[in-house]
Amino acid sequence: MTEALIPEAAEKSNDARQATPGPETEKARPSSADVEAAVHAIADRSRQAARRMASANRAWKDRGLRAIAAALLESQPRILAANTKDVAAGKANGTSAAMLDRLTLTDARIQGLAAALENLATLPDPVGNVVRGQTLPNGLRLRQVNVPMGVVAAIYEARPNVTVDIAGLGLKSGNAVILRGGTAAAATNAALVAVLRDALESVGLPADAVQSVDEYGREGANVLMRARGRVDVLIPRGGRELIQSVVTNAKVPVIETGEGNVHIFLDASANEEMAVEILLNAKTQRPSVCNTVETLLVHSASTVLPAVAEALRAAGVTLHADERIRAALPATVVSVPATEEDWATEYMDLDLAVAMVDSLDDAVKHIRTWSTGHTEAILTNDLGNAERFIAEVDSAAVIVNASTRFTDGGELGLGAEVGISTQKLHARGPMGLTELTTTKWIVQGEGQIRA
Repeated sequence: MTEALIPEAAEKSNDARQATPGPETEKARPSSADVEAAVHAIADRSRQAARRMASANRAWKDRGLRAIAAALLESQPRILAANTKDVAAGKANGTSAAMLDRLTLTDARIQGLAAALENLATLPDPVGNVVRGQTLPNGLRLRQVNVPMGVVAAIYEARPNVTVDIAGLGLKSGNAVILRGGTAAAATNAALVAVLRDALESVGLPADAVQSVDEYGREGANVLMRARGRVDVLIPRGGRELIQSVVTNAKVPVIETGEGNVHIFLDASANEEMAVEILLNAKTQRPSVCNTVETLLVHSASTVLPAVAEALRAAGVTLHADERIRAALPATVVSVPATEEDWATEYMDLDLAVAMVDSLDDAVKHIRTWSTGHTEAILTNDLGNAERFIAEVDSAAVIVNASTRFTDGGELGLGAEVGISTQKLHARGPMGLTELTTTKWIVQGEGQIRA
């Protein structure tokens, strides 16, 4: 095998950057040929499982989801013990607080994962949904229906909740999933995958509908993304370096989930109380996630900047402000000068870039220049400006007078999400059940032939 396509720096970017070596480094590494054979065998078993999953009815799949939810709660001590090892290793190696937050599981978070699976079981089954249909003049009856993708692979970093989310969504949508969850969460993911597989078997579903290649490290991930014909779609989720490496080098179809350089535009007419509450929620509720605001654009005629800035600073947010903003800030609010790099940065921490603009046009121009196409919001009492912002901002989610934290599969009623797609083909925005299906045409006739 050639040199790894996912470089070490990419695999360890952000939350996994300084993590301790995974299980693959604690014993003699298998040869490249052995890794390739092992990952291909996993993919082949996954394809067999996908065929069974495609024929499972809703009741069967929902039993599987509820079994997994119950198993997570029952196995909570075991999962938390494994997670404690990963978090301790992360702390020992200097992983940032924001990244440790992503890595950490708690009783409440496991209970939340179980509740999300129970909710998934209540949602309609996308498989078999008729997208459109008609009867042609020659009598042919046509239907375009949703069907499972087949084998869905995911490469992600130190986010054990994603292991459960992807498995649950894959199950409900009739797919089999192959996971590469990164070295930083190796112990946690191993425990979770074991729980998931046992739960599937307990209801008669194939355990191989959920598999992991974590044992084979970066080399296993590289084989996975080259496994064209064995993997139907690959979804990378993590830091920019990892995502771009996968997008650039993968030979299997990829749905790109992008980083979240998220903007909020504070229009001149925005209400002060609303602006303070939304900015605090969008920046401080959970700063390590991709729907957190990273840049605030303030209209030069707005009068609410002092109150917003005071509230953010009181919450521990560091403001990276341009010269005009710094001149307008109260003396009690300390800031640091913004550089051009700040406008392009996804901090995933308690940092916020702040710029002053003179118009909606200037705000839209800034967003078009620096946005990653994830989520943008406007706070305004001007209906015309709201409508223009919606029409002129080209991102996966555009929000008016609400927190950017709502760009989330669970919050938008999708049950959970595999990731938030910032591309425009197949899926865009939070990817739930329907986004893990494709379509096929069903043509039924009575002996018709083409003239």
